[in-house]
Amino acid sequence: MADDRFHVYDTTLRDGAQQEGLTLTVADKLAVARQLDGLGVGFIEGGWPGANPKDTEFFRRAQTELDLKHAQLAAFGATRRAGVKAADDPLVAALRESGAPVVTLVAKSHDRHVELALRTTLQENLAMIRDTVSHLRAGGQRVFLDAEHFFDGYKSNPAYALEVLRTAAEAGADVIALCDTNGGMLPDELADIVHAAAQTSARVGIHCHDDTGCAVANTLAAVKAGATHVQGCANGYGERSGNANLFTVVANLQLKRGFDLVPQESLADMTRIAHAITEVTNVTPNSHAPYVGTSAFAHKGGLHASAIKVDPNLYQHIDPAQVGNDMRMLVSDMAGRASVELKGRELGYELTPEATKTLVGRVKDLESKGFTFEAADASFELLLRDTVHGERTRHFEVESWRVIVERAKGGELVSEATVKLHAKGERIVATGEGNGPVNALDRAVRLALEKLYPELARLELIDYKVRILEGTHGTDAITRVLITSSDDTAEWSTVGVAENIIDASWQALEQAVTYGLLRAGHEAG
Repeated sequence: MADDRFHVYDTTLRDGAQQEGLTLTVADKLAVARQLDGLGVGFIEGGWPGANPKDTEFFRRAQTELDLKHAQLAAFGATRRAGVKAADDPLVAALRESGAPVVTLVAKSHDRHVELALRTTLQENLAMIRDTVSHLRAGGQRVFLDAEHFFDGYKSNPAYALEVLRTAAEAGADVIALCDTNGGMLPDELADIVHAAAQTSARVGIHCHDDTGCAVANTLAAVKAGATHVQGCANGYGERSGNANLFTVVANLQLKRGFDLVPQESLADMTRIAHAITEVTNVTPNSHAPYVGTSAFAHKGGLHASAIKVDPNLYQHIDPAQVGNDMRMLVSDMAGRASVELKGRELGYELTPEATKTLVGRVKDLESKGFTFEAADASFELLLRDTVHGERTRHFEVESWRVIVERAKGGELVSEATVKLHAKGERIVATGEGNGPVNALDRAVRLALEKLYPELARLELIDYKVRILEGTHGTDAITRVLITSSDDTAEWSTVGVAENIIDASWQALEQAVTYGLLRAGHEAG
């Protein structure tokens, strides 16, 4: 396992799973655990065995279905109940029987919580900690302790909060994680309290929530103040505003502070791992997430692009490859010549100065009318190709199209689209039906072209977004449509803009089909 002098402890499967809208099956939890182990974390908190059937089942299956290379599993639970011996508490027994080599106990360190939430005395709370830690240690399990509400507790009664740490350490707890449970701390005050806690006999760690937007900063401040154990969640998942984003914490400590936390090859796989976990959790990834977001190394401003053309490090704090990400150039009305040149090079085109000037002008003109190319790379590439060739190049020409929406007698809505196209010397007329006008157009185009281009059978429209650009015009407003398509191996986006939503949709759809044919190896005429 990883070097024990410093711990990276993941709590995605327990604390992260408390995020609103996030639900994990046992199979999901096993899949996420494998990804986290691939990152190289030291500990994976699997859940609370005994508290719910799902977590109990996870630990049962983990014994035969998880082959962890880096991490150890930790079972989460509470200290024994007041007035009951640890050996007789069924929830403590579930921790003991979980098969996990590590147990993380949550304990109250805030005097008011002890008296109001646990409804017991301060001395009994210390006895609960001492008895449970020593009982589990005697059974051969390693014990960590989460000191819940530690920072609020320290501000209320510092002597008692520190006594909780000493009691746990003397009973055999290896680490006491100081928890900013309410997420209300700021880095300077938190660092002072961590420094005070580190002066005790206890080894301290840190567990931060992001309610002030400072979870990562607080975690880094705690490490500087003496914490040698950091907790966090993949992608910052967690209750309310989330937990410290473990990916950001690890990248900052390893790349900025020189800590050797995970293997370099695992760090270089971090972006893939982050996105693989979002696929399992079914939570839309934050494109602006530090290090692993798709926009983390995306450049839009012309001034930035000019500098990056000389040296990418002028506007990037690290090489994106260190975390498995890529630099991206965005093309928009803010673009200058350098942005367009770099984007063209990214797509495999070396543009002449004249073509660059023409393309910049066309981009700025179209974006002033409502088009957006930073979110529609495929549309930009088609525009670039047209500029390079000096004419509009397509696989088919459109004679006309029309859509009819009919409400049947029974109330059912039926959309019918007819397209008239010219392709490979043929005039083709095709009609398609769908559950909406865009779906009907999509089917009509396929019917018209699939015999000539059978690869279109794999083309799938996977996302459709509409934005009203000038709402003050009411139903006459300009509409922008973004369509995302896939051919099973990649995705691309196209854009259309018009006063008529169907016209805007047709523009984006026509480009989507054209780009799909280019990807299939068909050169446009």
